[in-house]
Amino acid sequence: MGNYPGPDLSGQTILVTGASSGIGLATAKALAQAGADVALNYLSMHEAAEKTAAEIQAMGQKALLVPADISDRAAVEEMVDKIVATFGKITGYVSSAVYSDREPFTTANLDGFFKTIDVSLWGAFFGLRACANKMIAQGEGGRVVIVSSPHAQIAFPNCMAYNIAKAGLDQMARSAAAELLPHRIRVNVIYPGWTDTPGERKFFTEETLQTASAKTPLGRLATPDEIAHGILYMMDPRNGYMTGSTLVLDGGLSLPWWSKRDSGDF
Repeated sequence: MGNYPGPDLSGQTILVTGASSGIGLATAKALAQAGADVALNYLSMHEAAEKTAAEIQAMGQKALLVPADISDRAAVEEMVDKIVATFGKITGYVSSAVYSDREPFTTANLDGFFKTIDVSLWGAFFGLRACANKMIAQGEGGRVVIVSSPHAQIAFPNCMAYNIAKAGLDQMARSAAAELLPHRIRVNVIYPGWTDTPGERKFFTEETLQTASAKTPLGRLATPDEIAHGILYMMDPRNGYMTGSTLVLDGGLSLPWWSKRDSGDF
């Protein structure tokens, strides 16, 4: 059986938000390994972003650091203008940046509640709108991947703001996919399951993560590289017939609650 070559993204310029850690960082490197030039958006963790940019450049690809608060529409539009001015075009957008506070909605700090929605939903929209307008003007099509979550469909308690944001992302992406069909801009969604990222340490101790993840259907957390591989799949030009779709990489999290790895549990 012959070898199946990986994606070829040569000549592509892709913006990844939230690229200084977790899924965004892994995705930026995976895209570069496939031949793309990458614009790395982040708000904090400057050293990690610089290190990632250096690693991308060592692969022979271009990397541009574009720090910005994605919940600020003007800042996002300025960021995308800078990417096009630097690279000459933008052909892809990966929305990975996220913020989340988790509290009961009845007593939640509303500053954190609204920030969760502003970053996780509106931030993704601002990036999508700015990038889509550039792609439309270029007239060469484009690719968009929105990192959503099983939270879009599963009402996890104490996560109302995040649940709202992720549900909104799903409908946003499908609506965009429909509207952008005439421009050959594909828009797809990915559902990562519980993934081993620095962000999870905001809510759980290392011990809790290990103990709780062992009880998931596949018995472990996903790695950021596994999710990045799924994003790369949707960015691959060989999958050009895929739009308005959702790729679920949740380790079986959305299976019925009675699903068990050990049949003796029944």
